[in-house]
Parts: sequence; structure tokens; C-alpha cells
Amino acid sequence: MHILVINCGSSSLKYQLIKMSTEQALAKGVCERIAMENSVINHTKGEGGSTSIERDLPDHAAALRAVIDLLLDAEHGVISAVSEISAVGHRVVHGGEKFSASSVIDDEVLSAIKDCVVIAPLHNPPNITGIEACMELMPDTPNVAVFDTAFHQTMPPHAFVLPLPYEFYDKHRIRKYGFHGTSHSYVATHAAALLGRPVEELKLVTCHLGNGSSICAVDGGKSVETSMGYTPLDGLMMGTRSGSVDPAVVLYIMDTLGMGTACVSDLLNKQSGMLGITGVSSDFRDITAAADAGDKRAQLGLDMFTYQVRKFIGQYAAAMGGIDAVVFTAGIGENVSVVRKMVTDGLGFMGIAIDDEKNKLRGEERDISADGAAVRTLVIPTNEELAIARDTLALVK
Repeated sequence: MHILVINCGSSSLKYQLIKMSTEQALAKGVCERIAMENSVINHTKGEGGSTSIERDLPDHAAALRAVIDLLLDAEHGVISAVSEISAVGHRVVHGGEKFSASSVIDDEVLSAIKDCVVIAPLHNPPNITGIEACMELMPDTPNVAVFDTAFHQTMPPHAFVLPLPYEFYDKHRIRKYGFHGTSHSYVATHAAALLGRPVEELKLVTCHLGNGSSICAVDGGKSVETSMGYTPLDGLMMGTRSGSVDPAVVLYIMDTLGMGTACVSDLLNKQSGMLGITGVSSDFRDITAAADAGDKRAQLGLDMFTYQVRKFIGQYAAAMGGIDAVVFTAGIGENVSVVRKMVTDGLGFMGIAIDDEKNKLRGEERDISADGAAVRTLVIPTNEELAIARDTLALVK
């Protein structure tokens, strides 16, 4: 059985075709600059090299048609007929309170996803576009929605209700939702396997650190607290996102500088975080290189980011009443050893300590704990596409 995994952004479409008997990615790629000039598809067949194909992609439906053409192509393809695609798994960012698990998409589910556009205006519309394009082009193929928010639906009310008048939650469902749930769930399960213990017995803090970053407290395999909130803007400072700031600062900016909501949204989502602090980049490779060269603002950005991660680890250990392991994942967590070192330094009082030699790795699964550390520190590469494919397979078999 082959599962096609789709992740639609506003101007992009990422895809993987996974052979589920071996969980091998037969092909993967990304369509970029959809509905823009100079659109391109970067496609990789199996373990082979990548190829870039320039193609006019006026919308996501055209991008999906191009992907299917590539999968069927004599040179670049890996299947001989569309019927070999057994199902399509879609990453859907926001499922609100209506979905605590993945779901086969029908008219009712699609309507519920559309209802969440008001609370995820940047993310859900392209997700919906991808779903509708698949339904049009492959009408006999089942589609499954895998929600970033579903894993966090196990949070207790005292964790997800915001300290506003209760009517804002009761009538408008304004609350903490959390995101990156597919990644947090995936690495928590793998952490249990690496530790040789049932996940139900473990208290884990999973750190998904990438251009978008979030921390999750996983107690007994369930999310009980997470750093992102009503939207993916809350929590940690990120590549270009501010993370949590005093709400009065936003009011001051709007009143004093005369900025409207659209400008403030752009400021907080695209001009802040590491980019805003360092003035260098949102890419940690550029930031660490600048810090090593003596750039004080780059060093400040690293200090701020790792300080915040360290605080969340302490908070979540307190929230769970203990901690067995810290897990680093995603682009920064898996690949930037200096970040892992800076985060864990100073946590020795909690039993967290890493081995500097073991920490010299990129993108590998490894226990990097120092000998005798009471709390384990793990690096586990995330694989959200495989997690989506597994959920899809389970629902359509």
C-alpha cells in the first residue's frame, strides 16, 4: 500500500509517497512559488539525486497535477498508475476542539476544518486547498486529516483555559490549542523505545526546535502542557516569530506608532524572534557563525533562545511532578549541538547532564546523556510525514 502525504503552505506543497510495507519514501519533494513567477518543483526519487523542474503552477490543484505527473513519469516516477496511491494523508494545522485524533475526510469533517479558518487564517486555508484538489483529481481515493492540534487535546482545563472572562472560552473557544502535535507524539513514542520502557511510565519534555519551535510536557504518553497557544505565535521566540510578549506592548505599538492589526501581525510573525534580535538571519547556521565571529547581537539571540527553552524544561518538570528524559528534535534540535549544550548547561540540579563527545552529532538518533545522569537527554529526528502516513494507513485499512 502506498500513502501520499501532502503538506500545503500558502505558496508551497510538500509531498512524500511512502511504501507502507517498508515505510520507505519512494519519492518526495516540494512545489515552491505556487501562484507566483518562477515556480519550481524540487523532486527526489528514492535514494537518488534531486532534480529541479521549472513549471507554471498557477494554483495548488495545478501543483498537485504536476506532482502526480512526476510520480507517473518514466524517468522520475515510481508508480505506473494513480490507482497505486491507496490514500492521501494531509497535514492540517488546526482542528480546534472537534478533533482529538486523525479523521477520514468527508463533507462534515471538511466543514469542521473550514470552521477553524477563523482561528488559523494563515494555515488552514492552504490545507483545505490541498484537500479539495486531491478530492477533485483523485475522487475515488480516501483522504485523511492529521491535525497538529489533536495530540494536545488531552491537556487538562487548568492548562488550556486562558485567564480571560470565561465567556471567551465558552462562546468563542478562545483557549490554548498547541501545535506540532504530530512531531511531539512521534518522538515521545521513539523515546520510550530508545529507553526500553513503556511510554505510559514516562515523564518526557519534548523540544521541537526549528524555525517554528514548541515544547511539550508528555506524561504517560499524553500531552499535558505545551508552549504554543491559541496560535503558533505563542511560547518560545522562534526564527521570525516573537513568541510570548506582554500584551500591553502590542497595544502600545498600535496606539503610539499607529500600526494596524495587519502590520502588527507581520511584525510579530515575520520580523521578530531571532531575526529581529540578531539582525543577521532566522537561520541558526548564520546566527551561530556570527556569534562565533564575535557578533554580540547574534550571541544575545542564542542566549535568549536557549534560556527560554531551559525555563520551559524546568516548568514542565514541575507541572508533571518529575522528569525522565528531555528530547531534542526538528531542524535545530537535531542539528545544532551548541544549542543542546547551552540549553542543558545549568540543569545539573535536575539530574540533566550531557556528554560533550556524544553531543557531536547531526540528525542522528542518540542518547547523549553523561554517564550517571539521572535524567536522560535524547536526540531523535522527527518524521512527521511517516507519522501522518501511519495514521492514514490505520484509518483506511
